[in-house]
Amino acid sequence: MAAQFGRRLRKGAATTAVAALAVAALSASQGPGATADDQGGRPATTGAETSPDAAAGTGGATGNSPYYTDLPPLNSPSPSPTIGTPASRGDTATEAGIPATVLDAYKKAASELRSAKPGCNLPWELLAAIGKVESGQARGGQVAANGDTTSAILGPQLDGNGFALIKDTDNGAYDGNSTYDQAVGPMQFIPSTWAWAGRDGNGDGKKNPNNIYDAALAAGHYLCRFGWDLSTQADLNSAILSYNHSQDYLNTVLSWLEYYRKGTHEIPDGTGTLPSDRSDDNDSATVTPSPSPTPPASVKPSPKPQKPETGTPNPKPPTTSPPSTTPPSTPATPTDTVDHLEDAGTAKLTAQAGDAFTERVSTRAETKAGAAVAKVRIRFTIVGATDTTFTGGESVATVVTNSTGVAVAPALQAGEKTGTFTVRATVVGRSISGLDYTATVAERAADTLARTSDTALTCVPGGEFAEQVEVKATYDGKVADKVAATATLIKSVLDPTANDKGPYFKDAGGKTVRTLTGLETDANGLLKLPKLYADDTTGTFMLRITTAGGAALNVTLTVAAAETSSPSPSASPST
Repeated sequence: MAAQFGRRLRKGAATTAVAALAVAALSASQGPGATADDQGGRPATTGAETSPDAAAGTGGATGNSPYYTDLPPLNSPSPSPTIGTPASRGDTATEAGIPATVLDAYKKAASELRSAKPGCNLPWELLAAIGKVESGQARGGQVAANGDTTSAILGPQLDGNGFALIKDTDNGAYDGNSTYDQAVGPMQFIPSTWAWAGRDGNGDGKKNPNNIYDAALAAGHYLCRFGWDLSTQADLNSAILSYNHSQDYLNTVLSWLEYYRKGTHEIPDGTGTLPSDRSDDNDSATVTPSPSPTPPASVKPSPKPQKPETGTPNPKPPTTSPPSTTPPSTPATPTDTVDHLEDAGTAKLTAQAGDAFTERVSTRAETKAGAAVAKVRIRFTIVGATDTTFTGGESVATVVTNSTGVAVAPALQAGEKTGTFTVRATVVGRSISGLDYTATVAERAADTLARTSDTALTCVPGGEFAEQVEVKATYDGKVADKVAATATLIKSVLDPTANDKGPYFKDAGGKTVRTLTGLETDANGLLKLPKLYADDTTGTFMLRITTAGGAALNVTLTVAAAETSSPSPSASPST
């Protein structure tokens, strides 16, 4: 940040510099405890887990692309609405204001996240702060009514020349560059991150990184993965660091977040202020180069030689070297050396519906000779008709291999759909064959059933049992919730067919029923059966309850005539 302050002072903006220092001091006092570690701000975990396309290899969502370092004014923003009021570019009112369509996109994204991931507590002001730092609120609100930017917003190509080295991952589909990736759109997503994080925020059926509604919603989901609660400072810091892997970036975003939280207002689209200072020290650069790669400049023809003046000797033509046609060579990256993927000891992947898988997919990147390749991005994709996701609700995660060449996927979270599906591992930036892992989601099961009461179940002929049967299901000693169960009044322990006499249930129409199907334990593993009735048959009867997973319980029912008390004999008269 010191370089940034220096630039401002050299420009003579002393007042702005003082304000910037004050705000920087404020954000420093709110000091992020997290540092820009190789987990993208997420607490270190076992294995090689990182956030999808995480900072360890790509600098988070943006690939560590340049960002605007301008800090907010020292004066508090005006919360009063000023939509439709002209504002001069560069004044405090414009700086505090957010273009109407852009502001609407931030608020709609935050509203959707409140429903989709209520535990995240995403404030729309955080999206506004990131949008300010990444693109100056879509270049001052240069957007159409549907949210599309009026022209593509692109960062510089990530060719390793002062930036991260990320070779093309989308064949130029998003950034128009089939050689290197570039950050795209008002929220500056790199293509490999947009491939899994992209969202349709304006309901037009497309996921367009150059649409502020789509980009804001994608940014919201990106910041809310891993179960982060952004109302806590530690998780807020981690989420921001995972977006761009820089401590200065974190401080800058926190400054704008605090500023917008104090109040802001709408301004007309296209009237916002575009910041001037960038983190790559290129004040004159913009984030809006042409979306297609610039063709090489044509060689200008040599000027036509002039006729020498009389008496002047012919000048000796200068010796010129023909332009080189050999393209500059680029150094090989670790990704270039990967020949194939190998399983790194993944155990059997099974889980019950609704549970987390205890085992995780583990993949090793190797050269042709079998040597491990570190710092390679491995993309894990869940394939098949399943509602299983990775922790955080995503179906795609990108993990960087560790020093032993191993990448461990985030934990899988089973949904309610049972059956098998595939987790596919591929190398980002290479077209070599992927590696498939088969996983299975089994139905919810119980291995033990027990009554919650030890009261004897008795009834008189033609009456009803006073107590309803209630049982608790467990699996490996833990509550077994939402487990399918069946209750049948059987003939005997040795003959499990349904009885045709004795106790019975009633259906909705009042008819006799001796088998109940479609039962399910509740969230606490409890199952309470309907009332039981008795016909005129007396004796001892058996109710059997079974569940998925093989748990079974026999409950004894007794139907007996009520006992009658005999009168006491009269006392013999005294002799």
